[in-house]
Amino acid sequence: MNLEALVGGGVEVVGPEATLREVAQSMVKTGVGSVGVVDGHALVGILTERDILRGVADDVELDSSLAADFMTPAPDTFAPDVDVEEAAAWLIETGYRHLPVMRDGELLGIASIRDLLWAMVEGTE
Repeated sequence: MNLEALVGGGVEVVGPEATLREVAQSMVKTGVGSVGVVDGHALVGILTERDILRGVADDVELDSSLAADFMTPAPDTFAPDVDVEEAAAWLIETGYRHLPVMRDGELLGIASIRDLLWAMVEGTE
């Protein structure tokens, strides 16, 4: 199975000027653990639950702290034809939990470590 099979349902994105509160509310509403940070149509970063938690732990003001200040800028990305096992191995090596999947400069989705684990378990049945 490849990554494209995991990210066909769309992706949540925010602008770099979104506040941490807005991002957190969007994540809760949509049930995702990460969002792509886009400027126009370009992916400029990824913001995860862990990034927001870091802000909360640092006691930042959620209504004035911006996604751009807490995101991982210029994240590594993978093509949709990459095999799930290869992507999972990369996540384990890097310690990341989310992987942006892109085709021709377009963000197709973000695969989570949970998505990859599910795909690998489903593939063994």
